Amino acid sequence: MDKSAIIGLVIPFIGTTLGSAMVYFMKDQLNKLLEKILLGFAGGVMMAASVWSLLIPAMELSKDWGKLAFVPSVIGFSLGILMLLVVDQLVPHLHLEATTPEGRPSHLKKTTMMILAVTIHNFPEGMAVGVVFAATAAAHSVMSVSAAFALALGIAIQNFPEGAIISMPLRAEGVSKNKAFVMGTLSGIVEPIGGALVILLAHIMLPWIPYFLSFAAGAMVYVVVEELIPEASVGEHSNIATIGFAVGFALMMILDVALG
Repeated sequence: MDKSAIIGLVIPFIGTTLGSAMVYFMKDQLNKLLEKILLGFAGGVMMAASVWSLLIPAMELSKDWGKLAFVPSVIGFSLGILMLLVVDQLVPHLHLEATTPEGRPSHLKKTTMMILAVTIHNFPEGMAVGVVFAATAAAHSVMSVSAAFALALGIAIQNFPEGAIISMPLRAEGVSKNKAFVMGTLSGIVEPIGGALVILLAHIMLPWIPYFLSFAAGAMVYVVVEELIPEASVGEHSNIATIGFAVGFALMMILDVALG
């Protein structure tokens, strides 16, 4: 694994760490208006990254298929949705503001299930960064190192509010600031792990890069549609969340085009 890939995998984790550190500088309760903005922003970044950084490059890499260039992307995208659907049904977790856990019944603590809810969708984000860096090694790849860094930076930007969104509620549940920071930070550790696994297997998966790119896109879109948008839309200030989504989407689009 080269130096640029290692740096790229660490960047999103830094975003989560910095966001989790907000527990030291903010009140115990995260302002509801700010929470809506951050949720919408994170959703916008992830949705734009799924399209510009993953699905479009996947179809460009499949151009030899001619008019059927969409086939690998559709297959990978569908499998990504399916994987997160299965994980969502099996792993016990608790979403922000929710009172009823999802997944298989368990006796896990509320704070543990809140961590699992974030961890579930952090893994595909790490995988997305990893597969893009792996794609840069492919012969005649449409992916560039700068495009891979653009995605890593975009994920890091949306990880910042996610880190705050997980650490602040933990603090509100009575967890100490230090423990809330550590738990919020650890929720993002699966990102560099997932990305590293993909890169280490790059020599095996190079012929399947379009499928893996779209797979990561499907997993990320599932998170946006199933978790972030509903959480951002419930109750008051949903219009503010929509603005946050638009800003996040536009920012990721700019990063991908300008740096890609």
